[in-house]
Amino acid sequence: MHRRTLLAVAGASLAAPSIVPSSIALAQAWPAQPIRLIVAFPPGGPTDVYGRLFGERLGRALGQPVVIENKAGAAGVIGTLGVARAKPDGYTLVFGTGSTQALYASMAAKPEYDVLKDFTYVAHIGGGPAAFVGNLAQPDTLKGLLDAARAKPGALSYGSPGTGTLLHLTTERLKAAAGGVQITHVPYRGSGPAMNDLLSGQIAMVTTTLGSALPFHNSGKARLLAVATAQRTALAPQVPTVSETLGGAPFEAVLWHCLAGPAGLPPEVVARLAAATRETMNDPALLKALAEQGIVPVVDSTPESTVAFVRAEAERWAPIVKAADIKME
Repeated sequence: MHRRTLLAVAGASLAAPSIVPSSIALAQAWPAQPIRLIVAFPPGGPTDVYGRLFGERLGRALGQPVVIENKAGAAGVIGTLGVARAKPDGYTLVFGTGSTQALYASMAAKPEYDVLKDFTYVAHIGGGPAAFVGNLAQPDTLKGLLDAARAKPGALSYGSPGTGTLLHLTTERLKAAAGGVQITHVPYRGSGPAMNDLLSGQIAMVTTTLGSALPFHNSGKARLLAVATAQRTALAPQVPTVSETLGGAPFEAVLWHCLAGPAGLPPEVVARLAAATRETMNDPALLKALAEQGIVPVVDSTPESTVAFVRAEAERWAPIVKAADIKME
């Protein structure tokens, strides 16, 4: 055999074994440093609260800290877009929501990311039902507030975490279901600032999650008017559902959350993240904390089922977005 051929064969034989173990080495080495979990909304809101509960325990399961970074703006688009553009090494993840991962597909006039193609989905982990909260100067029922709005069209206003969020669209659904009642939308950069203005009497109502509303309701600082659930919640059994208030078809809305990274995450990293997430979501202490927040967890999702869920949610909300005629510029 020619000398050059011998050298080529020898080189190939030395290099070949390293190809197979490389993926194993990656899985064993990752994570070798703290992981950034981007929450695309301000501190103190429902997504931030759930993200911190989840992130702390996910870090324990992975053996590395999971550091929450709040990157708010444009109804969650700024932080989410940053993750879509990040290096797909598993060290930058997003705590996605129904707003950023489903509604955005049909809400944005000029989408800056594709909710399916630009992300690697790891897990759908559930979320909290929407709730309507009124300030104490307003009628003490949702029906009463809607009647007041009918009497003076446009005089009352409500706050949401931002234009294009699931909670914004949920209120527009409520207005349509109530016969087209006119209540002016005031978008905020998160639920926390909206709640501050509710407490000071600047707005009549805030649409948030049950968990975010309960502390204000229980302390008597604000009034929980209705929940967007199939049945009344055990956390506030005296509060009616939206369906009870309006009659007619069921009215349900959940601000759900998921764990995702940039497109192209290595399969070994996805598998490790998915396993750690399942461990985290079956932690009794976490489940207890979530129950106290009114959050309904999903404990057995997979990357495949999460992709299917996000796709289905985007398709489900598309006609609702079109009917509401809302676009994010």
